[in-house]
Amino acid sequence: MARVLVLNATYEPINVCTLRRAAVLLLKEKAELLERREGAALHSEHMTMARPDVIRLFNYVRIPREAHRRKITRRAVLARDSWTCQYCGSTKSGLTVDHVIPRSRGGESVWENIVAACANCNRRKGNRLPREIHMHPKNSPKAPPPTVFIQVASPKIPAAWQQYLPAAA
Repeated sequence: MARVLVLNATYEPINVCTLRRAAVLLLKEKAELLERREGAALHSEHMTMARPDVIRLFNYVRIPREAHRRKITRRAVLARDSWTCQYCGSTKSGLTVDHVIPRSRGGESVWENIVAACANCNRRKGNRLPREIHMHPKNSPKAPPPTVFIQVASPKIPAAWQQYLPAAA
């Protein structure tokens, strides 16, 4: 499915939407086209428009700063960890999430205690503490940056989006 990066009036990335939604925002003059897909266009009976890749809203949309911290989902954890097992570095499909300090041992379900893990590492670690089995995450888990939703919506970031995203994305 075609995705379009949506920027706030201040050029901050705020969302990823469908091609159809982006076309509607452009037609209703709620957004402007910043980047278009080369060699692609949208056609209707009465008009043709460039296929958007990046759009910017004309009106500023207030986004609560802590909104990205509230929801811990499997996809958000995998996106934060770049779809890589934090124990062995594997990027194979079928990644799971692992509580570094297992819930059965008092660990909480918070960003700082959850990492991406391949099924083999997750099974091998089981409900043991990292020091007991000498399996420590390669990166210390922490809350993701606000742009994690962009990685969730589009694991492969198109080149046209790069200049609008912070380096961490």
